[in-house]
Formats: sequence, C-alpha cells, structure tokens
Amino acid sequence: MSGKPVAKRLVFHIGGYDPITSHASAQRRFVREIARFQRTWSVKAAVDGLHDTADQIRWNVTTTGPDWLVETDYRLVRWHDVIEAFGRRSIGSRISVGILAFLDFVLTGTLWRYLLTNWRYALFFLYPLVMFGLFIAAACLIALVAFKITGSIPTATGVGFFGIVAVLAGPWRWLRLGDLFDDWIFSREYIRCGNSEIEQRLDRLAAELVVAATNSAADEILVVGHSLGAVLAVDLLDRALKLHPALGRKKIPITFLSVGSSILKIGLHPKAVRFRRAVERVANSRAIFWGDYQALTDVLNFYKCRPMAEMGLSTENEATVRVVKISRMLNDDMYQRIRFNFFRVHCQFVSGNDRRTSYDYFMLTCGPISAKSQTLAPDGAVSMIADDGGLIAGVPVSESELLGNPGAAT
Repeated sequence: MSGKPVAKRLVFHIGGYDPITSHASAQRRFVREIARFQRTWSVKAAVDGLHDTADQIRWNVTTTGPDWLVETDYRLVRWHDVIEAFGRRSIGSRISVGILAFLDFVLTGTLWRYLLTNWRYALFFLYPLVMFGLFIAAACLIALVAFKITGSIPTATGVGFFGIVAVLAGPWRWLRLGDLFDDWIFSREYIRCGNSEIEQRLDRLAAELVVAATNSAADEILVVGHSLGAVLAVDLLDRALKLHPALGRKKIPITFLSVGSSILKIGLHPKAVRFRRAVERVANSRAIFWGDYQALTDVLNFYKCRPMAEMGLSTENEATVRVVKISRMLNDDMYQRIRFNFFRVHCQFVSGNDRRTSYDYFMLTCGPISAKSQTLAPDGAVSMIADDGGLIAGVPVSESELLGNPGAAT
C-alpha cells in the first residue's frame, strides 16, 4: 500500500439533481448500501450521530478491519430544497421554461458540442424532449381519430385534452420527465445568472472547509461530486481557494473526486465562462488532487473524456481520469436487472458494490487507503486489502509506478 493508513477522514458529498425529502431517507440509503460494502470487503461499519442542519446532513461512520480503524465525518451537502422549489412550479411553467432551456442549449451550439464529445450524452439530452413530444403527438393523434369518428370538434378537443392530462398524470411522473425538465432549467439558470440560494450555501460551506483544512484532525479531506453535484463541488472548492489560496498545502491533503460527472454539461456551454474559470483554478491548485471517474454504461456522464481538454482549457494540471466498468461492480443477475434503467446505473457510482473492483464509493470515502492512492493505483484498493479485510503490507507505491498520467483515460 502507498503511505500510512487513513485513520480519520472528512467527507463533503454533493449529490446530483435528485431530491432527498428527509434526512432519514438519506441516511437509510447510506446504511443500506454500506452493508453491501461490508460483505464485499469483509469489514465492519457502524453509522451513527445524525445531525441535520440547513446546509448539510451529517453523520459519523466507523469502519474497521483486522488491523485498521477509520472514523469518517460524513457530510451530505443539502440542496434538495432548491430542487423541490423548481418542482413546485406549475406544470405549464415547467414545460414552457424547460423548452426554453432546451432551445438555449441547442441554439448556442452546446448540443453539437455534446455530439462531438459524447454522443450517448447527447441522446440523453434529447430524451425528455423527444419522449414528451411523442406523448403529445400521440394525444393529438387520438384527438384526430376521435374527430374522424364523431365529426365533433368539441369531442375531439375533449379527447385530446384528456390524453394530455393522462400523459402528465402518468408518463410525465413515471419517466421522471418533470425532474429532467427542471434539471435543464436549473442548469441554464446556473450558467446564465447563477442561483443565489446555492451560492450563499456554497459560501458558508467554503468557509467551513477552510476552517477544517487548517484545524481538523482528519488525515484526508475528500470532496465528492456526483452527477450535477460535481459542478457544485468545483464551485465549492473554488470559493474555498478564494478564501484561502494555500488550501491543502500545509496540514491536510484535499482530494476532489468527480464521479459520473456532469461537469461538461455545464462547461461546454459557451456562456459558462465563470464556471470554466473556476474549473481552471481548482485544477491549477497543486494541493488539490482531482480524480474523475467515468463509465461507458452510464449515459448520464461523459465517457472517456478529458474535461479540461474538452473545455479548451490548459491540460498541464488536468484531472486523472479513470474509466471503470459498472458491470464488474455487480453480480451478473443484479447488473442484468438494472442495465437498462439509466437512473439506477448512474446511481451505482454512489452505491455499494457486490464485487471488489478498482472503484468502490465506500472504500474511497470510508476505507483505510487514501482516495488519491486508490485513484492512482491500477486496481484501486483491491491489491491493498486482503481477503479478511486486513491491510496488505508492501513497498510504498511511487506516483511514477501508479497507473496513468493526469488526464489519461484508463
């Protein structure tokens, strides 16, 4: 293994555009998934000390193996209140503003950039609008059939209206089209004018991060951004660097992991100048290690892409890209059940694994090996953890021996 084991870790996790309605449900999900981590790695874990504040949900995690113990201060950054505010808008408003957001991304050439960078993500971009259009077209077709049968315009109009209502009551919710429309509305707002509530929260958390980086007893501070949360994680780190330019240089190393990231969703928009500058400042901070995990089967992330290069930024200090296979994380029957559910596949980045593999969310956030060492090692923590969950002693691994240069898609 590389370096001494981690005994204390502070984790800031920022999730994607996924409303979590209560602190209890967030912790239940965490406890359920960490149970799989325990079985897979032959370790033990205990979760307690739930604290719920306006900005974050906190709990303590204690993980143990035969010869190690890690105490993790886990902080889930809240922004479901912002997400829920978008969801409380009228359906008419969400549809009209959502279409405006889609047109913005199309007319600015951002969709074309998606196609050039990762065509799978471009298809995901089109998915909610195409599905909604098909359902509306089907309702109109039914109305046309009704008119041909009855010859009555009021009857046909009523049938068409009923069809649209049925779409909004059924597929609109089942396929999460409302959330997807809101996601794009939020993204456009974030790019064009920002979101004051998010910005105020990130300012408070950035000040908290700076204090922790200088006074915490942690061996490692880990900032994890999943999906669109990776964008907010960049913003958080950039604000912390503005408060304290020497962040991470002296006492406690800081690692940033973007997993299943939507950084390019924002970064490829020509108006996202402020965000690209933030990415560049974070990447250029030599004291912050950035690892970017991507997967082919996750259509919600940009697969096998170098974020800095795709945004036209300097690649001198870019992220270390790791391409992982979700099929290797799960048992065959589980993978077959979820492989066509793209939301569930996307969430595997923050779920427990059935198999030991190079990427394991809970090993990264709660394990005894630093997140940086796991990211750089060819097989993550696999060759560092024995069958019984104990640490495997060995010659410390130098960075020259670790897999890939920064930016290498491996």
